[in-house]
Amino acid sequence: MLVNLIKKNFYRDSVYLMSLSNKIKIIGGVIDASVMMGTEANKKLLTETGFFSKEGELACPNDLLICMSLKTGCDLKKISDEIEKLFDAPSTDAENRVKAAPQSVEDAIELQPNSNMAVISIPGGYVKYQAEKLLKKGANLMIFSDNVPVETEIHLKKIGAEKGLLVMGPDCGTAIINGVPLGFANMVRKGGIGIVGASGTGIQEVTTIIHKKGEGITQAIGLGGRDLSKDVGGLMMLEGIKMLEADSHTKIICVISKPPAAEIEKKVLDFIGKCKKPFVINFIGGNTAGREKSERMFFASTLEDAALKAISVLKGKNYFPKVKLPEAIIKDALGERKKIKKGQKYLRGLFSGGTLCDEAMFILSESLGGIYSNIAVKPELKLKNSRESFKNSFIDLGDDEFTRGVPHPMIDFTVRNKRLVQEAKDKEVAVILFDLVLGYGAHPDPAGAILPALTEAQDIAGKQKRYISFVTSICGTEQDPQNLTRQKEILEKVGVKVLPSNATAARFTEVILNG
Repeated sequence: MLVNLIKKNFYRDSVYLMSLSNKIKIIGGVIDASVMMGTEANKKLLTETGFFSKEGELACPNDLLICMSLKTGCDLKKISDEIEKLFDAPSTDAENRVKAAPQSVEDAIELQPNSNMAVISIPGGYVKYQAEKLLKKGANLMIFSDNVPVETEIHLKKIGAEKGLLVMGPDCGTAIINGVPLGFANMVRKGGIGIVGASGTGIQEVTTIIHKKGEGITQAIGLGGRDLSKDVGGLMMLEGIKMLEADSHTKIICVISKPPAAEIEKKVLDFIGKCKKPFVINFIGGNTAGREKSERMFFASTLEDAALKAISVLKGKNYFPKVKLPEAIIKDALGERKKIKKGQKYLRGLFSGGTLCDEAMFILSESLGGIYSNIAVKPELKLKNSRESFKNSFIDLGDDEFTRGVPHPMIDFTVRNKRLVQEAKDKEVAVILFDLVLGYGAHPDPAGAILPALTEAQDIAGKQKRYISFVTSICGTEQDPQNLTRQKEILEKVGVKVLPSNATAARFTEVILNG
C-alpha cells in the first residue's frame, strides 16, 4: 500500500530528511519510506521511483512530503502518530550544535579568521555565490556539492589557480589534508607519498593499500570527476601537482584519474615531465604499455598497481614484478567455480564506488566480451533501464540517478540490498561482485548492513538448488571506525570471498567465470 502524507509549511534540510526517512523505515508496518520537500523536481523523482501517489500532488514546495510503502492491513493512524512523535522529539546534541553554528559564511569567517580551508556542501545552484566569497578571503575549498554547472567549476578554478588556492570539486568526495580526512576518507598513516586524483574511491583504494603495506601519505588532494575533461582543462590537477612538487615532505607523487581528454592528458604529462620528483600515474582503463617517458614517470594499470609502484619508487626500487594472482587464490576461485551449475553464467556487479566499478569493468570486459552498465563508456553497452540488469551488468549505485533525494549507498544500504536480492532471483547469475567502503562518512557497520540481504539472497538460491558466489574487497584500514578485521570476519562467516583489493577481486571473479 502506497501512502503520501503532507506536513504543511515544514521546511527541513536534506540531512534532516535523510535521518527522518531512516527513522520512519523502522516503524512497524512500514516497508520503505522517502521524505522530501514538495518541489516539482522532487515529485518527478518520487514518481520515477514509484513513491508518489495522488495525495502527494497537493504538496507545495515548502511542504514536507512523506511517502511510504506500507504492509497490507497496517494501522495508518498509528504510523502517523509515531511520525508526529519524531517531529516532537527533543533535539539531539548534534542537532543542537548545528543550531548553534554560524548562520552565514561571514559569521564563520569572523568566528575562525585564521582558517584557510572550507568545505562546501549545499545545493549546487548556490555554490558559486558562497565559494567566491571564501576564495576572496583566501580559503582553499573542498566542494562536496554536486549538480554544479561546469561553467561555475571553470570560473571558480580559474580564481583558485590565480590565487594559488585549491578548489577541490565540485562533486569532490574524498580528500586528506594535513592528516585530516574530508568527506569519505580513511584513517591512514603519514608518509612520503602525495596523491592528487580526480576520483574519490580511487584515492581511498590507493591510500588504504599504501597504509596496509606499511607506508603513508603526505596529502590526498581530490579534484572532482570533471577536472581532466576538455572543458575544465585539468586546472586543479596542475595546481595540486605544483603544491606537492613544492612540499618537502612529499618524495613521490601519485596521479589518479579516469582516462582524461586526449589533449588534457598531453598537457598534464608534459607538465609532469618538467617536474623534478618521480610520478606514478594511473589513468584507469587507459593504455599503459610502454608509456614511460622518463625514468621519473611510471604508469600503473590498476589502483593496486599504482599503490605498489609508489611504495617501490619511494624505497628506491624501480623493478616492478608482474601482478598475478597467488596460487592459493586461484585454487579458491576454482573451488567456487565447481559449485556453480551449468546454466549459471552471468556476473552482476553492485558498487557504491564509481571508480571501483570502472576499474573492475575494465579488468573484466575483455574476457567477458563486454559488460552492460549505467556508466558504460560505449553507447551499445549502456543499460536501457539502470534498475534492470542484462547479461553481465555492473551498476554504479553512487551515480546521480540513484542518489537524488536519498543517501549515498556508502551511507545507506537500502537500495543496494534490494538490488542484491533482485539479482539473486535471476537463475542465470553465477557471481555477485560488490565493494565495501569503510572510513569517515561511511556506514558505521557496512558488513552488518549488507548481511540481511546476503542471507536472503543465499536462501533464494539454496531453495532452487543453486549456488551464487559472493565476492568483495574491503576498502579500509584497521584504524577506521568500522575496523577492517571485524568487517572481514562478518562477511567470511556467511561465505563471502573477501579479497585484498578491488583489482584482485575482479581477477578472482574472472577465474570463477572462465577457469
